[in-house]
Amino acid sequence: MKSKSIEEFYQEISGNSNTEKSSLLPNGIQKEIGHFNVFSIKELYERLKEKSFMPYDRRAYYKISLIRGKNRVEYADRIIEIEENALLFATPKIPYNYVPLDTQQSGHFCVFTTEFLTKDKSGIDLDKLPIFQTDGYPVFQLNQEDTISVDLIFKKIHQEINSDYVYKYDLIRNYVAELIHFGQKPQPVTALYSKHNSATRVSSLFVELLERQFPIESPRQRLELKSAKDFATRLSVHVNHLNKVLKENTGKTTTELISDRLIHEAKILLKETDWNISEIAYSLGFEELAHFSNFFKKQTTLTPLSFRI
Repeated sequence: MKSKSIEEFYQEISGNSNTEKSSLLPNGIQKEIGHFNVFSIKELYERLKEKSFMPYDRRAYYKISLIRGKNRVEYADRIIEIEENALLFATPKIPYNYVPLDTQQSGHFCVFTTEFLTKDKSGIDLDKLPIFQTDGYPVFQLNQEDTISVDLIFKKIHQEINSDYVYKYDLIRNYVAELIHFGQKPQPVTALYSKHNSATRVSSLFVELLERQFPIESPRQRLELKSAKDFATRLSVHVNHLNKVLKENTGKTTTELISDRLIHEAKILLKETDWNISEIAYSLGFEELAHFSNFFKKQTTLTPLSFRI
């Protein structure tokens, strides 16, 4: 599961139409300032209402959203329900899924890259902000008064991005900084999930990530996630936590589950393709043929060559 880039984001919201994609880009955005843009949720929701479910994935950009409407935000180990108004901060570090639960969706969101809000331009170090940490709850419920205040900031951003002011992006950085500081004041919404549900969800997402890598269809295709640490990092959970919930839910450790799936695929490739064993080893993520041979023999008592014959 790779990060969704800014380009892929625009392809998604424009339906791959180059004309519509161009119309969504603000003037001067290709200058060396990083990337920034702002959107109306109501307008975008109307355009994409048939695609209201986003895939669970990681994005290669930051996003700040004022959400107005009933929604659910799903992370690997938590589900947060939004009943009315909330401020959501999304970071490239954490994959998530955002699900509208009714048709009354409004608000705003902005997207930006690290290059747009560097410390030397804004005085803000994104990596050190509490709202962008992997162990936080980056969804903040807002009362009506706070919602009006945040809505006003976004309206200023909309107005400024369409202006001809030479220093408009410097001003927009100030507005984004205001949103960030506004978001760090309130207490986060309590995550509405039980330990059982959280463990089940982490297990389910692990299986989804594991299976998404298969089948291997070319010797040039290579597994991206190969170890327990790889999966834990992608799910933004501690490797010990991932191992614990998988053991509780499946009876097997993370490494055992990965090994079982690798052996299953290895057997298919050995029996149903004419690839040489080095190619199979490479596609399954092994750096050395000897490592693959030792792994296969340990799991099956046979060498890869013996199994193939």
